Amino acid sequence: MKGHFPIDKFNALRTPFYYYDTEVLRRTLACIREESSRYENFHVHYAVKANANPKLLAIIRESGLGADCVSGGEIQASVKAGFSPEKIVFAGVGKADWEINLALDYGIACFNVESLPELEVINELAAAKNKVARVAFRINPDVGAHTHANITTGLAENKFGIRMEDMEHVIKAACAMKNVDFIGLHFHIGSQILDMGDFVALCNRVNELLDKLEAHQIRIGYVNVGGGLGIDYHHPNRQSVPDFAAYFKTYATHLKLRSYQTLHFELGRAVVGQCGSLISRVLYVKQGANKQFAILDAGMTDLIRPALYQAYHKIENISSESPLQTYDVVGPVCESSDVFGKAVDLNEVHRGDFISIRSAGAYGEIMASRYNCRELPIGYTSDEMIEMEG
Repeated sequence: MKGHFPIDKFNALRTPFYYYDTEVLRRTLACIREESSRYENFHVHYAVKANANPKLLAIIRESGLGADCVSGGEIQASVKAGFSPEKIVFAGVGKADWEINLALDYGIACFNVESLPELEVINELAAAKNKVARVAFRINPDVGAHTHANITTGLAENKFGIRMEDMEHVIKAACAMKNVDFIGLHFHIGSQILDMGDFVALCNRVNELLDKLEAHQIRIGYVNVGGGLGIDYHHPNRQSVPDFAAYFKTYATHLKLRSYQTLHFELGRAVVGQCGSLISRVLYVKQGANKQFAILDAGMTDLIRPALYQAYHKIENISSESPLQTYDVVGPVCESSDVFGKAVDLNEVHRGDFISIRSAGAYGEIMASRYNCRELPIGYTSDEMIEMEG
């Protein structure tokens, strides 16, 4: 079963472009609100790095989510989209001085701090502005996740976070500083996680650390477990909304949250992944020695995940209902890795057909580049398509 696409409206647009089904996005956001609200003191932030398209940011902000940012540019984009600074958190292993100053000027909710040197700089910059910065420490829990090696973040070998054995030392250092207010702990173990057992393992490690702090009379009110929930790339129609019920229930069941604590989540891919598709036209169908190629006008510059992670995306010929044939689906970029899929069964492909690469709402448009001096793809929403004439 293919997705529902307004192909008649696509004819007027230059390809490639991103198409965002806002009905899917709004259903996803409604499910997040419904499932997270079952538990007291659960707060959800949207991880802006997944997709910073301003039209999507506005819809997400309207749903009541906060924003999780990893750069000054993302903070600016979030504020421009209407997110309250009081609901913005700022993470990232390498925050530049100008980014810290920007966040201080906006008065964001919290800095997720990843090292003692970073903490010292935040304290210094806050002192220069006569401000107090709220900080949480990102702890590296040394918990693995069943996902791609390039998107695990919670192992001791990864660059992210403060070592568990350094946690108490850094907390004591923060408590001695006048211009930071230590409020809690932050964790994130990776992305595209579908095994709830990985989140159970994180809960167990967080429980261990909270018990240790409490034994030393250190009480914290803010616990942030990051995001990481994955999506179904193989069946975007059958499971267009991720299993948020199981996700939030896992934390409610296994995390020993104190009555005075709030629990924060930073979901990105799970929010926007399924609402987006990369739409491309077929330039040529080329017969090789042993295979045939569908050569698209979209390439790795528009969607880099297959080249970077060998990631799977469902590919559909939305212009055809002809019998299936097998193709290698490739782009025009002068790189051998510019391949979206090999041995893909598609309804017979012809020049000019529209090809949809599904589940591309996360880490698609936001990671596009101008390599080969190619133009950046534009993102259109289904709302805009409705407004178009004809």
